[in-house]
Amino acid sequence: MLEQFLISGRVEAGCDEAGRGCLAGPVAAAAVILPPDFSNPLINDSKQLTEHQRDALRPIIEAEALAWAVAFVSPAEIDEINILNASILAMHRALDQLKVRPEAIIVDGNRFKPYHDIPSTCIVKGDGKMMSIAAASILAKTHRDELMRSLDADFPQYGWQQNKGYPTKAHREAIKKYGTTPHHRLTFQLLDPQLSLF
Repeated sequence: MLEQFLISGRVEAGCDEAGRGCLAGPVAAAAVILPPDFSNPLINDSKQLTEHQRDALRPIIEAEALAWAVAFVSPAEIDEINILNASILAMHRALDQLKVRPEAIIVDGNRFKPYHDIPSTCIVKGDGKMMSIAAASILAKTHRDELMRSLDADFPQYGWQQNKGYPTKAHREAIKKYGTTPHHRLTFQLLDPQLSLF
C-alpha cells in the first residue's frame, strides 16, 4: 500500500512526468493534491498498471483530488533546453495551474528545481511509494497517450497509436523511411545505428 503523505496533515502536491524517453511528442507532467481521506488500492506507479487500469483511474483521480493539473513541454523546447530541464519545466507548469496552493511538493526522481518558496522533496521511485506521485504519474501518462493518439491521425505511418512516440524498432524504421515530423525531438538519437547500411 502506498503512503498517503510524506508528512501527515500537510497539503502536498505530488509531481511526476511521462514521455521522457520518447522520440516524438511532448513531455508531460502532472501535479496532484489529494484530500486527507483519499484512498484507492488500485493506484500505483503508472508503469505497473495496464492501459485499461490507468484509463479507469484517471476520472477517479480527477474527480476526487483537491486540485490537479497536467502540462506539456514541446519537442522544440526539449531540443532547446534538454529533456531533464524540460521535464522539470513541465512540472512547474503543472504546479502553476493548481487551484490550491500546496504547502510542499514531492517529486518522483532525484532532480528538481526550486518552485517559488514552496519546499520540495525528491523521492527516487516515488511513483511506487507515494499516493499523490502515483496519481500524478497516471494523469501525466494518460493525458500524454491521449495526445499521441490524436497526433497519430495526421501521421499514421509512425505508429504513435501503439508506441506513443517511444523508440520501437518500427518507429525508428518509419523515421528512416519517411523522415521526421514537427513532433520529433531532433536532439534525440532518432535512428538506431543498427539500421545503418555500411
